[in-house]
Amino acid sequence: MVVFEKPKALTDAQTHYCPGCTHGIIHRLVAECMDELSLEGKAVGVAPVGCSVMAYDYFGCDMIQAPHGRAPAVATGVKRAKPDAFVFTYQGDGDLAAIGTAETVHAATRGENITIIFVNNAIYGMTGGQMAPTSLPNQITQTTPYGRDVNTAGYPIRVCEMLSTLDGVAYAERVAVDCVKNVNKAKKAIKKAFQTQIDKKGLSIIEVVSSCPTNWGLSPNDALQWLRDNMLPYYPLGVYKDKTGEEVK
Repeated sequence: MVVFEKPKALTDAQTHYCPGCTHGIIHRLVAECMDELSLEGKAVGVAPVGCSVMAYDYFGCDMIQAPHGRAPAVATGVKRAKPDAFVFTYQGDGDLAAIGTAETVHAATRGENITIIFVNNAIYGMTGGQMAPTSLPNQITQTTPYGRDVNTAGYPIRVCEMLSTLDGVAYAERVAVDCVKNVNKAKKAIKKAFQTQIDKKGLSIIEVVSSCPTNWGLSPNDALQWLRDNMLPYYPLGVYKDKTGEEVK
């Protein structure tokens, strides 16, 4: 009896992510949900610029490469042209919360029937570890060697809290993938977000608090502990908006 196997919605491509990076876990969860909801044949994924730029190598569905930050706009066009397609974006914090803030906010306020997978690791990963909009106060990065000074750089953006105020958002939840318990919760949240789109209830977003061992300068295990000690207090896990009234088991 098979008790564990690779999801069909994942390709056989070898990952390019750094050792200990949690993108691989998130990819698997997205693929498992696609399998369980029979979405692979009608799914269209949109990957912008950042560490997610190679996502089209890993998901066994149609993928579109979007300009930096424009994934929600591209996804909007796809969904309006093909309303029966299942459309999701896969974005990092530097992409979604910086250059793509306007696209994200306006897609959300319009209630576009798409799903956003938002990976928040509090740093620019692909370009070498610069400060991101989600970098924590006093966090050391390549561009804040003495720590993020909120007096000059401002405060981190809490995306789920911000988007939950918009009427077009049907479902917003923040999850993490730092332990088995949270991975299981993350999968349920992603599946519910996908179901929200299937039921045509509006925009859904899952924010995944993630680690970046390479650019944080930590081992994979130490990075997960740093996430728990520093990120989760600032980015509390939980459901921030739920207009569906349904629970996915």
